[in-house]
Amino acid sequence: MKRLLQLSLLVFVVYACKEPSKSTSQSVSEGFSQLLEAYSEEGYKLEPLQATAAGDYRYNMRFPNVLSASYKTKKRAYYETYLEALQHIDTTKLTETERMSKAVLEWDCTIHLEGMAFQKDLMPIDQMWSRNLDFNQLASGTNAQPFKTVTDYENWLERVDQYLLWLKAAQRNMESGMTKGYVLPKALIKKVIPQFESLATGAVETHLYYTPVTAFPDAFPEADKARITAAYKTMVADKLMPAYAAMASFLKDTYLPAGRDTDGINATPLGDAYYKHQIKRYTTTNMTADEIHALGLKEVARIKAAMEAVKKEVGFTGDLKAFFNHVRTHKALMPFTERSQVIAFYDSIHKVMQPQINTLFGTQPKTPFEVRRTEPFREHSAAANYSPGSLDGARPGIFYTPIPDVRHYNLFDKEDLFLHEAIPGHHFQISLAQESETLPKFRKTLWYSAYGEGWALYTEAMGKTLGLYKDPYQYFGMLSAEIHRAIRLVVDTGLHAKGWTREQAIAYSLENEAEAEADIISEIERYMANPGQALSYKIGQLKLIALRTKAQTILGDAFDIKAFHHQVLETGCIPLQLLEQKINRWIASYKHKA
Repeated sequence: MKRLLQLSLLVFVVYACKEPSKSTSQSVSEGFSQLLEAYSEEGYKLEPLQATAAGDYRYNMRFPNVLSASYKTKKRAYYETYLEALQHIDTTKLTETERMSKAVLEWDCTIHLEGMAFQKDLMPIDQMWSRNLDFNQLASGTNAQPFKTVTDYENWLERVDQYLLWLKAAQRNMESGMTKGYVLPKALIKKVIPQFESLATGAVETHLYYTPVTAFPDAFPEADKARITAAYKTMVADKLMPAYAAMASFLKDTYLPAGRDTDGINATPLGDAYYKHQIKRYTTTNMTADEIHALGLKEVARIKAAMEAVKKEVGFTGDLKAFFNHVRTHKALMPFTERSQVIAFYDSIHKVMQPQINTLFGTQPKTPFEVRRTEPFREHSAAANYSPGSLDGARPGIFYTPIPDVRHYNLFDKEDLFLHEAIPGHHFQISLAQESETLPKFRKTLWYSAYGEGWALYTEAMGKTLGLYKDPYQYFGMLSAEIHRAIRLVVDTGLHAKGWTREQAIAYSLENEAEAEADIISEIERYMANPGQALSYKIGQLKLIALRTKAQTILGDAFDIKAFHHQVLETGCIPLQLLEQKINRWIASYKHKA
């Protein structure tokens, strides 16, 4: 790896010093471009699952043990060396896009290095965020991992073998964590156990990891089909299922008894310093937990006032808490009897929106889009989510929605959910970045939650413009989704910085939003598993609203909403402070043109 990094710097020197036919700025730009390309290439080798997700299939057989000391040494050297290399780049010789790339890369290297100072990997598995769940998603053959050639099928067998080595390492880390105080809360462990148990038993032929064998391409020779079928049976029966059974037993018999009765991350040796890092990582700001908590309380109060108006509009005479329960249980809002009806409902939302989308967006993605049910193995503990398409557009972006019990699938907030997870939320933001012809490769797949989730939450308010929210219950759903994100500011900081218990956080949520109790419990446990992530939505949304308001105020009649959205989306995912600087420059230049 060092050789590749040194080569990147050498390329820069060659272009800058030994190309007399080119200007210094041109030489610096070309050298910098080579450095960014090397960063991306080496990053894919270190994180091959990211390469697969992007549609780069060169490393589809790899699953590195990210918990090993040797891997951590490589990754630390990766960030440190590129961070040092950036110090040799003359920013004044770069274009505006290149200057942004330099600033983004500096942030990316720095925040990852800061994170590596903590021993969070002694708790490598949880119910929502860990690598085993990501890996399980690939096993069906309908996600990012391709199953089109014989080599594809063989790659997966090799990748599974390496994944099982990681799984053993994860158990060793958890055993070590138990002796040092790094252990999950009991409530979370109880949710993880059935995730492993569900894939540890049953018939091989119906197992998730056997699924690709049931969908061989027609062109496969019979001999290859027979050989691969035998290999997959062995993989599932003799490797995967025993490994999952062993992990389930460990979790139930050893890890659960050692689980924490506390709920916040500051109750572990990670302490307050880790949560401070997580706030910076997920909000890309220097806000404190106290500032965020106070902001959340303010936003909850503001949104509740708007909810009172909707309650009055529909003629409900009880208090707001009673209206929450009415919305949770109103049978008219749960009309579905088949899961296919849920998917059709989302398709109908998309159809209604399409004629109006041009009023807000001049540039729209070419990447195709689909709505799918969340896979059963993770459905009971998963939230709705978006899975990006491939960089080449061959694999569509996918909006996954869990439907564990279709009879209780409440649609009051689902128009809003579609805007957030699908169009024009994550699908527009991610696909446009991936399709960009100006962004370097590493920025096309970069993810900063404050920007990405902030954008998705920001788009939820577009519903009326796009022909939605005609039913006051659906508009109430938008307010419910927004207050849900405001509540996150309160309960996440409450759990991890103010000593709140899981039960306190659940009670606060039940008091202030209409989500079903089971969903609220899953949400609170989500925040317990990944401190700080839940803060990103509202912090990002409020920053985007503030930037749009500033632009409208300064530019007046010259303000163009489509131009503003283009400026936000063309950057790809970047830290909020860099986005603010960019929009300020745009306002200044736009004002000058006007």
